[in-house]
Amino acid sequence: MSELSALQTALAAEHAAVYVLGVLGGQTSQSASPRLFAAVTDAYVAHRGRRDQLVRSIEDLGGDPVGAEVAYAVPGDLGTPEAVTRRALRLERDCAATYAYLVASTSDELRTWALRSLQATAVRELAFGGSPQDFPGRTDG
Repeated sequence: MSELSALQTALAAEHAAVYVLGVLGGQTSQSASPRLFAAVTDAYVAHRGRRDQLVRSIEDLGGDPVGAEVAYAVPGDLGTPEAVTRRALRLERDCAATYAYLVASTSDELRTWALRSLQATAVRELAFGGSPQDFPGRTDG
């Protein structure tokens, strides 16, 4: 797989993350759940920034960045802070797997950026109840 293809895969994941985090943000209350609201907001801002950086990186390599889908699947039951937290944790774990793939598929500055993105995503998992892992983004159990 080429670096460009790997970047496109990560961009597609970030499009989904930004969409889903927007939905999750609409299900949180700054007054009732201030920590969750802050964590979802921080995640949204971080993923939007990564999405924009991926677009620039793809364009720098001469590629045409993959566009966002019209909509993405989200669970219907997001009516509790616990449900929002579970979905946000799953999203961060999925993004960690995507960035681990990007680390393995890139080199030099792109790999360094992907590694930093993986680290930030792994740390953000903690805000949603995740636990530290030796190898964040690992999908083989």
